Amino acid sequence: MLAQVATFAAARALRLPPAVAGKVSYRRHQRVRARDGVVLMTDHYATDVPDAGTVLIRTPYGRGGPITLFGRLIAQRGLHTVIQSCRGTYGSGGTFDPMLHERIDGIDTIDWLRRQPWYNGNLAMFGSSYQGFAQWAVAPYVGDELRAMVLVCTTSSARDSTYAGEAFSLDTVLTWAELLSAEGQPFFTRQRELKRGQPKLLRGLATLPLETADRVAVGAPVPFYQDWLREVEPEATYWADRRFDDGVPTVRAPIAMITGWHDIFLTAQLRDYAALTAAGASPYLMIGPWTHGSPGLFAAWMREGLAFLCDRMPGGTDAAAALRNSATAPRAGGVHLHVANDGWREFPSWPPPGTPGEVFLHPDGGLGAGPGTGEPSTFYYDPADPTPSLGGAVLAANKAGRVDNRPVEARSDVLVFTGEPVETPLDLVGEVSATIHVHGEPEFFDVFVRLCDVDPKGRSWNVCDGLVRVVPGRFPRDADGVTRVTVPMFPTAHRFAPGHRMRVQVTGGAHPRWARNPGTGEPLGSAVALRGGRRWVFHDEARPSSVRFTVA
Repeated sequence: MLAQVATFAAARALRLPPAVAGKVSYRRHQRVRARDGVVLMTDHYATDVPDAGTVLIRTPYGRGGPITLFGRLIAQRGLHTVIQSCRGTYGSGGTFDPMLHERIDGIDTIDWLRRQPWYNGNLAMFGSSYQGFAQWAVAPYVGDELRAMVLVCTTSSARDSTYAGEAFSLDTVLTWAELLSAEGQPFFTRQRELKRGQPKLLRGLATLPLETADRVAVGAPVPFYQDWLREVEPEATYWADRRFDDGVPTVRAPIAMITGWHDIFLTAQLRDYAALTAAGASPYLMIGPWTHGSPGLFAAWMREGLAFLCDRMPGGTDAAAALRNSATAPRAGGVHLHVANDGWREFPSWPPPGTPGEVFLHPDGGLGAGPGTGEPSTFYYDPADPTPSLGGAVLAANKAGRVDNRPVEARSDVLVFTGEPVETPLDLVGEVSATIHVHGEPEFFDVFVRLCDVDPKGRSWNVCDGLVRVVPGRFPRDADGVTRVTVPMFPTAHRFAPGHRMRVQVTGGAHPRWARNPGTGEPLGSAVALRGGRRWVFHDEARPSSVRFTVA
């Protein structure tokens, strides 16, 4: 009874249509045997809608708590729901090694589905974050049975997000390691740690060498964390078995992609979108004002995702019709973007059409339509006191998203360039990148660029950003030793309202979102020596530093 009440309350809070199933039954802890004999624990939420399709969710985050709500909500809307714990998690046998076993285990699970009397050959997959990795791992091998995929804040390849800009995404990786280790803790023990602000995790994020940070944050070595500190090269054999982007263009099932402007996987997910469209597919794309774990994302995921499934799967068609007639109906295709300070808009594709725009950094701390004149701006970066990250795309929702950046802009190691107030609305929608001409000592350094919106009260809100790691030979250098660094930034859809000003920050890092650059070129995991140095940012006609974007 309590489960029914909770499900009803959740459906009402999420503004879902009424259930179409008369009854939902479930079988917990079914034992699905993989080809190597490992048992994968699996739950089945059965709908009584005749000839219903099946939704598969494979997850390392357990089958209890909120995930049981997923099972009931989906089954009530006319679809069988199968939820399986990934290898090495929550009762499933074997050892959890991120992404390594998802392809084979997923294929074996679908073979098991084919032997079930209630399975009618119509399959969908549904899920967020790691659950999306599990979808991409198996999608190219399902064939015509695959009728739909709902991919939320995820990507086919976690490698590039792990080493964004070829630096190391320390906060995301170590926070995820701590989260996985905490899943077996008693509830009140976990709540006490969260209330204290996760001091062990904070100490781990500040620890050197990085190869000991997992012991500080978790209390023991974390094998995948250690692997990721070692396997840094893009073409490493280690990652070849753990990335699934090669199969993306072959998937023909309808796909819905739902994500947020401050999600850790945004740029990687948009690469998957581009691969699909280049192959002739027409995925639905929705990007909202969300972070990786924000409540608004969850609500949109359930509304839009369920509607997408119901529209494309046998069973649950009454629910799909109800959603189509509601204010939150799923779009048939195209791109649905939330433009900050303006609201939702429809676009035909990503990136949307528009007019190229560019602002140039000036030596007086201003921004202009053309290059400035004067001496380069300079700052000193000290890895022993690394420039902190503030907001943006990090894993923990309480630390992510839009934040007033004035505290970090007050530091001496942050260059700030601010434009004049805009007179009419200025809408930036699409890809953003920066070109920074910089001379750095030592020759190993990072370049972090952030675009902000300064409101009439002087608050500086981050819009998008990016960081790249500079090593000798990675970027072109002129005869004077000045390096031309291209910084791909997160895309955006943002309106600068009248009276607001555009601001660009240039710094030498953003810690702990990215691991600090020790300045020595030593291996990522074992580096302990710290070498600070001065940076000179050029902004003249010969070496113009700028930020480029698209004006919608």
